[in-house]
Amino acid sequence: MNYRKLGKTGFEVSEVSFGGWAIGGTWGDVEDEQSMAALEEAVDQGINFFDTADVYGDGRSERLMAKLRHKTDKKIYIATKAGRRLDPHTAAGYNKENLNEFVDRSLKNLDVDQIDLLQLHCPPTEVYDQEEVFEALEEMVEAGKIKNYGVSVEKVEEAMKALEYENVATVQIIFNMFRHKPADEFFAKAKEKGVGIICRVPLASGLLTGKFSKDSTFAENDHRNFNRNGEAFDKGETFSGVDFELGLKAVEELEEIKPEGLTMAQFALKWILMHDAVSCVIPGGKKPWQVKDNAAASEADDLSAEVMERVDEIYDEYIRDSVHHLW
Repeated sequence: MNYRKLGKTGFEVSEVSFGGWAIGGTWGDVEDEQSMAALEEAVDQGINFFDTADVYGDGRSERLMAKLRHKTDKKIYIATKAGRRLDPHTAAGYNKENLNEFVDRSLKNLDVDQIDLLQLHCPPTEVYDQEEVFEALEEMVEAGKIKNYGVSVEKVEEAMKALEYENVATVQIIFNMFRHKPADEFFAKAKEKGVGIICRVPLASGLLTGKFSKDSTFAENDHRNFNRNGEAFDKGETFSGVDFELGLKAVEELEEIKPEGLTMAQFALKWILMHDAVSCVIPGGKKPWQVKDNAAASEADDLSAEVMERVDEIYDEYIRDSVHHLW
């Protein structure tokens, strides 16, 4: 496993890390015993950064990570998110009182005195113009509740706005073979400011693993069934906002250029890691073998310039027109 600096946190984190959404819920049924096995496999593979949120299984994912922290003697970093417990989810809800309440709950779930990294959880765009929100985060740092803070965003314009706040340590954003826009301007700006970039949805909700076909079905409690058009939350979180069948066609083209010896998932993860502004990528994993497969992408050979260029061409041909302008 290779490690990179996570922005202003100063943490040296595994470039392939672990996303904890799937072990919380809305990805079909999952058993805690299997999830713990996946988390333990992650540590065995050298993964030391774990990303979760208070709403993943209503705290279930956070509590599993607390168990992991108690079970391992290795140093791990756990990042969580706050804000999506708001109902309705409005900019006005991102106030000092609510944020402190959410953080106190996460401290309890994670069984820690201080959170390594707290991220605003894809707040409405207006929040980035509310200086008092970031002042509240500063106060939590001063109080010792959180060590660092960052943001998780839906749109590149939100990521750019977040960079205006001096102490934003990290930005989490969707970036993958189906979502290229962050690399246009944001990556260079974040790198210039020393802000870490955490890439989520790296496998486009599994589309980029190559394991799906047009006949694939998903459980009722799987967002890939109920959120394809954004019925529950931003549609960009499901298959990266790409039409399922269009995505399948693009994957067929990508499989033709996949380097020998790599799985499709490893190819997709390595493509992200070829961008040096990226701090880490956070694929989920409900099963140990998935975690092991993902982790191996770190030590795969670099992709050739020809392959990188061809990925761009496939994006331009199949994907760009339907997603590039939206996020």
